[in-house]
Amino acid sequence: MMKLKMPDTTNPQPPAKVPYKRIATEEAWAPQEMLDIYQKILNHADADAGFRGLMGFYMSSQSERARHIMRCLTDLDQVRLQHMDESGVDMAVIAVTSPGTQIMDRATAVSFAQSANDQLAEAVRRHPTRFAGMIAIAPHDPVAAAKEIERGVTKLGMNSIIINSHTHGEYLSDSKFWDIFAAAEANDAAIYLHPNALPPSMLKPFQECGLDGAIYGFGIETGMHALRIITAGVFDRFPKLRMVLGHMGEALPFWAYRLDYMHAATVKSQRYMSVKPIKQRPSDYLRQNFWITNSGVAWEHAIKFSQQFLGVDRVMYAMDYPYQYAPDEINILDAMDMTLADKTKFFQTNAETVFKLR
Repeated sequence: MMKLKMPDTTNPQPPAKVPYKRIATEEAWAPQEMLDIYQKILNHADADAGFRGLMGFYMSSQSERARHIMRCLTDLDQVRLQHMDESGVDMAVIAVTSPGTQIMDRATAVSFAQSANDQLAEAVRRHPTRFAGMIAIAPHDPVAAAKEIERGVTKLGMNSIIINSHTHGEYLSDSKFWDIFAAAEANDAAIYLHPNALPPSMLKPFQECGLDGAIYGFGIETGMHALRIITAGVFDRFPKLRMVLGHMGEALPFWAYRLDYMHAATVKSQRYMSVKPIKQRPSDYLRQNFWITNSGVAWEHAIKFSQQFLGVDRVMYAMDYPYQYAPDEINILDAMDMTLADKTKFFQTNAETVFKLR
C-alpha cells in the first residue's frame, strides 16, 4: 500500500530560481485604523466571543507567534516585501484580514471599507509589480457593498472581493444579500470567501477543545457557507458568478461524492423546506463556479487530487501570510512531480486569470 508522506519542513532552503512567477493569492493585511476599531469593540464586555478569541488574542498576546503576526499584518512595505523576497513570492494578492468589516456595526463598516480600499489601492500603486488588492465591502449593507464593488473595480483597479464568511451570524445564502452577487457578476469580480471566527451558534464545542480556528473550525464553517450558497440556488440565479475558496477548497472537493448523493436524497425526501431542487449537482457548481487555493496546505497529494477534481486551471498557490509564513514550503511545492505547464498554472497563470493581473 502506498503511504502518503507529509512534507518535511525542517530544513528550509533559499528559494530556487524558476521559470514562472510565484503569486500568493490569500495574503492578509490589517490597517491600523481597523485595529483601533477592533480595540473599541473588544473594550465592551459583550464583545463577540469568537472575535475575542481570535483577534482579541492576537492583539493582546505577547507570544512570539502573535507578535510576529501583528507586526507583519500592519506592514505594506519593507517587512512584507522582505518576507516575500526571502520566500520567493513574486506577487501577493492582499486583503484585509478576517473579520474585516464584518464585526463592525453597519455604518462603521461601510465607511471603513472605503478607507481600507483607498489605502490598499495606494499600496498597489507604490508596488505595482508586487501587490494586487481585493475589495473590502460591508455585507451588512448590500446596496452600499454593491456600489463599493463597482468603485473598487472601475476606480481603484481591483478585480476581486474579500468576504470573511458570516456577518454577525448571517450568511450570503439569504437572498437579502444577493445585490452583492449581482454586482460581483456584473463587474466580473471574483468573491474570495474566507474564514471568520465561528458565530455564537457554533463556537462552544469547537472552542472548548481548541479546534475553533484554522486547525479545523474555520474550514468547517466556511465550507458550510459555500454549500449554503450552492444549495440556495445562487449559481442558478447568477451563473457567471465566480468564487474562490482557500485551504484546498475548505475540503469540499474531498466530500463531493457524498455531497451530491445526500443532496439529491434530501431533496427527494422533502425533509427540509430549505432544501429545494437546483439545476445541477453541488459538485458541478464547484467545478464551474469555484477556484481554490492551497493556502496553508503545502501538500502535493491534496493539490493533485484537487487538480484532478476541479481541473488544473482552477487550483492556485497561496501562502496564507502572515498566519502561515513558511518560506520552506515554496521549495516543497516547486519540487512537486508535475509538468512545468501545470506548475506554471498553479503558481502563476491561474491567478493572473482569476484576479486579472495581466
